[in-house]
Amino acid sequence: MKYAVIKTGGKQYRVSEGDLVKIEKLTGEVGEKIILAEVLFIGGNGEAKIGSPLVENASVTGEIVSQAKAKKVLVFKKKRRKSYSRQRGHRQHQTTLKITGIGG
Repeated sequence: MKYAVIKTGGKQYRVSEGDLVKIEKLTGEVGEKIILAEVLFIGGNGEAKIGSPLVENASVTGEIVSQAKAKKVLVFKKKRRKSYSRQRGHRQHQTTLKITGIGG
């Protein structure tokens, strides 16, 4: 099974064809094709291509399945005996991507 390690949104993901990956938001509409050119590693079937830092002429293609928000993360601060407490929430935008091909 062929797989790749890609970098997007400041994070690295290990993907193979047919995977659904939730990554930080990419601009685009649902159904649009995306090409990810920052490929760090391609492996599988007994062979490997390691980039320094990127693999030359390699790309991963995908299709946007959905644009949504992640679950809410609560940030709670409290100082005891001082009658101080603050609560804030944050929902990160994310894109669900279906990997359709690994080239290179």
